[in-house]
Amino acid sequence: MAILKEGDQAPEFTAKDQNGKSVSLTEYRGKTVVLYFYPKDDTPGCTAEACDFRDNYEYLQSQGYEVIGVSTDDEKSHKKFESKYSLPFTLIADHDQQIVNSYGVWVEKNMYGKKYMGTQRTTFIIDANGVISHIISKVDTKNSSQQVLELLKT
Repeated sequence: MAILKEGDQAPEFTAKDQNGKSVSLTEYRGKTVVLYFYPKDDTPGCTAEACDFRDNYEYLQSQGYEVIGVSTDDEKSHKKFESKYSLPFTLIADHDQQIVNSYGVWVEKNMYGKKYMGTQRTTFIIDANGVISHIISKVDTKNSSQQVLELLKT
């Protein structure tokens, strides 16, 4: 698994969204993509992050940004999450861990001494040419959209 850095080409992917529709990163060429990886639908931190993006979605779109969330949950789980919190953006189901592996965010975690594999919460900003312009590895779940907007000002 390669470690991605700013300036690298973003790994391409095609996967199903919460509606069962096939979505590819190449569909977003020409736009700046906020690709955020989160561990699990409907958990406190992931809900705070998704709702923060939801609450600032119109502004992000007005600035030319598209938001895409990715977790290893399936389409059905994503659909419930989207409906429960009125999420207006695409949620990608990566149940085979292809995308999390290609972005290097499928990592060993440790909770209460128990080791397991899971998604490291990370946000990638991908420019209109498909190049990673920023990586946010220390995500503030309640202010994730603000973290993105601050980076994009520079």
